[in-house]
Amino acid sequence: MRVINIVGAGLAGLSAALTLAEKGIRSRLISVQYSERAQSVLAEGGINAALDTAGEDDTPELHFEETMRAGELLADPEAVRALTGSSPDIVRRLAELGVPFSREPDGSLALRGSGGQKKKRTAFVRGGTGKMIMTSLIDAVRRYEADDIVERLPHHTMIRLLIRNGKCAGVRVRDDFSGILRDLAGNVILASGGLNGFFPGLTTGSSSNSGMAAAVLFTQGVKLANLEMIQYCPVTFAIPGKRCPVSAEALAAGGRLFSLRDGRRRYFMEEKYPVLKNLMPRDVTAREICSEIRSGAETFLDMTGIPAASWEERFSDLRAGLMRGMRLDPAEKPIPVEPGIHYFMGGIYVNARHETSMPGLYAAGECACIYHGANLLGGNAVPGAIYGGMTAARSASGYKDDPRLTDGVCRSRDELDCAPSDAFSASLCYILSEGLGIVRNDSGIRAALDSTQMLDCANEAERAKKALAEAMLYSALGRMESRGAHYREDFPETFGGFRSTTVAVYSGGAVRITFDDTGRKDGG
Repeated sequence: MRVINIVGAGLAGLSAALTLAEKGIRSRLISVQYSERAQSVLAEGGINAALDTAGEDDTPELHFEETMRAGELLADPEAVRALTGSSPDIVRRLAELGVPFSREPDGSLALRGSGGQKKKRTAFVRGGTGKMIMTSLIDAVRRYEADDIVERLPHHTMIRLLIRNGKCAGVRVRDDFSGILRDLAGNVILASGGLNGFFPGLTTGSSSNSGMAAAVLFTQGVKLANLEMIQYCPVTFAIPGKRCPVSAEALAAGGRLFSLRDGRRRYFMEEKYPVLKNLMPRDVTAREICSEIRSGAETFLDMTGIPAASWEERFSDLRAGLMRGMRLDPAEKPIPVEPGIHYFMGGIYVNARHETSMPGLYAAGECACIYHGANLLGGNAVPGAIYGGMTAARSASGYKDDPRLTDGVCRSRDELDCAPSDAFSASLCYILSEGLGIVRNDSGIRAALDSTQMLDCANEAERAKKALAEAMLYSALGRMESRGAHYREDFPETFGGFRSTTVAVYSGGAVRITFDDTGRKDGG
């Protein structure tokens, strides 16, 4: 078998490479940046697994039920059951690889609660779960790099798939240092992260996750799904180039949201929701903050009531980040906050084996649409990426690639400078943020579509990005209901008839949207 090409070197990509290496199968890790700079490093919430070390009678089946409920029954139940059933072993395996999970005095793994879950099932590492898991996976993969089983190709950008008779036969990449184009034969696993690059400055994710790989695949005929499902973190603060989330832990410890108009404070969450107050679900809190901003008020988070010991023991990183990024001490003064785009549930449409609509192509991690349905359950992103990478690797290793294509240098020069301009990206970001905000309606989505279609494109990259943007907007327009992260003020109810996956296809230069209800089986 030839080498399997993995595009992306975060959690999903590393998991795929390690799974293949342990079977003696060679792979290439193709990425714009080294793994140490991947988006996965920023994952701080933890990793869900029904380990039941808290003695609450937690089970993988309960984890399954709450995952399906959080996703409003849109996720693939077969895939979700496999994920929740495998998560305990994944956490135990990570511990064996050296991840320093926080532990109880008796040595058992410490678990904490997370939004939308009745049981404590989130394992974590003080000081950054994502960073510690990534460090351990990087070290594990590095051993196979030394044996030439895994080849690293950092500072390389995916240009396009190589397609033969409707099947993926390889990938064309560009060395961003030399500009040399290379054609790499073999099956492809895409693990390129979410669509943060479509919303520069408005997401909590890394701008290096440009979304261009998904856009190019879309214009090459690969199906995408649930593109309207975009989760907003309700409480974020701005630093240059992105937004940073404030953990719900800070709200639980005494943080209070308020709006300010004409010099008067209004603790709107406490007024509207006297029981849970500032601890309402993310989507509710995000809509309430959005409502305050739309009415002309400014919104703030007051954390001055958090005890000094908590700042030192639990929130030292948050405090340091705010003092560095905003020049504000949150222990002394409220900080301005707004919702920020946090996670993309939609992406490349895959089945439970992580096969895409194109033979020979697989996808895993945030770029794939599989486990999260209409909304991500906090703590599920990390196991979804790791298990997804494992599953995609197993599937790819069993698929026979095309022996007619061989590696080589591509002589074409047409694609060397094919990239979206900053002006184009900024215009598209503004248009999408207007049409795909926290609260949506028919006229707003249609206006955004009209503006998108009027954009001039200078090259193939901009045309691909425009096509995917249209697919996102058409998906939101077609789902005439409110479900999970998709809230339509003109259709505020959830309808059983729309309990289907939104599928986007690009053909003949046009976007087509259909609804697939095959995932309804066993989903509740």
